[in-house]
Amino acid sequence: MSCDFFKLANEGVQGLMPYQPGKPVDEVARELNLDPATLVKLASNENPQGPSPKALAAIQQELKELTRYPDGSGYRLKAALAKKFDLSTRQLTLGNGSNDLLDLIGRCWLAPGRSAVYSEYSFAVYPITTQAMGAVHKVVPAKNWGHDLPAMAAAIDETTSLVFVANPNNPTGTWLAEKELREFMQRVPENVLVVLDEAYSEYVDEQAYPDTLKLLNDFPNIIVCRTFSKAYGLAALRVGYSVSSVNIAETLNRIRQPFNVNSLALEASLAALHDDEYLQQSVVTNKAGMLQLETAFRELGLPYIPSVGNFICVEVGDAEAVNNALLKEGIIVRPLRPYRMNNHLRVSIGLPEENQRFIDALRKVV
Repeated sequence: MSCDFFKLANEGVQGLMPYQPGKPVDEVARELNLDPATLVKLASNENPQGPSPKALAAIQQELKELTRYPDGSGYRLKAALAKKFDLSTRQLTLGNGSNDLLDLIGRCWLAPGRSAVYSEYSFAVYPITTQAMGAVHKVVPAKNWGHDLPAMAAAIDETTSLVFVANPNNPTGTWLAEKELREFMQRVPENVLVVLDEAYSEYVDEQAYPDTLKLLNDFPNIIVCRTFSKAYGLAALRVGYSVSSVNIAETLNRIRQPFNVNSLALEASLAALHDDEYLQQSVVTNKAGMLQLETAFRELGLPYIPSVGNFICVEVGDAEAVNNALLKEGIIVRPLRPYRMNNHLRVSIGLPEENQRFIDALRKVV
């Protein structure tokens, strides 16, 4: 090819590396010549229970309509979300996972000459979105592996359009209380949008954890992003939603693709939203698994970062070496070199037997 189209891409894109998700089971099985059925994947913060039976039934019912385009407005899902959380449907934007919404937000409000503020050790999509739009990164050093909100407020200047706040934070599992979040918002200029990324909020069992949908009444420059990929168990279908002011939602919908959420995903999400028993069991399983891993880490003398998500970071020394050894034992976890956490592995909470397989393998390799 005579033309190098990479060099014709904008400078922000040229400086990016492709996002590296957790390794899928089939890839590891091929690389190491292992039986896929024997592998345990604890790398991508997935719900280990499998999907809600109600979601599966809804998918089955919808299959006969595969020749039809989805409802581009997501009317029924938005109506159910509005009823559940006492919102107007006009405040809601649907996305192909919350990742899609984060990208839409960046495309709306970031550009060359503008900046985004976010914390060290926070979700990898924030720098990708910022750089792709040619905006400036303002990365604030973490405090105890989490967000230093006073320092983030101080980093905001006249160029700042967006602030990304993950609560709980991925990959560290740290969280912010309502009091500190309110104090932060009081320092944020009203023309700066604050994106509250709450992909793991359903797992949090802390009295001081904020009800951010109520914060919208006091701070109209907030966008709350949530997902059906984690506690609702629908990661493969990619459904997320944001809650904001009507003005913000209408702005996002100007660039949202008209069929960005497919019909099976819409119906499954609607069913999962109404399956309270499934959601409760997801939280119970996660809490028990978290205790199982924390106990093992203490017995092994391995420091870990207390987490309120469905994952936990453990310090193991040379994390790449330990990860490679775990792979040979059939255990897939997530090394955190892309986050410059070279001594840590992030481990998703699995079923009890999966957690035990990981613990046994970790005990062997460390």
